[in-house]
Amino acid sequence: MNTNKYEYEQLYNELTRYEKKGVRIKMNDQTASPMQVASIHLVKEASTYMRDYILNDEGRVEELCFHSVKKEKR
Repeated sequence: MNTNKYEYEQLYNELTRYEKKGVRIKMNDQTASPMQVASIHLVKEASTYMRDYILNDEGRVEELCFHSVKKEKR
């Protein structure tokens, strides 16, 4: 199996599990589906994405945000 396809499926499955548990998923402050996030990672845009886990008062993940991080040119 192609590595990119395997990584895509792994990420998609992980995010789908979060979504089924009621965790909101966002990408650059916009609501996103597991398919949208995984697809963007598959095409490997010029930027990398950092995950940010937002926890509720009980310490459970209630929101998962992906923030675009661009490498600074020197």
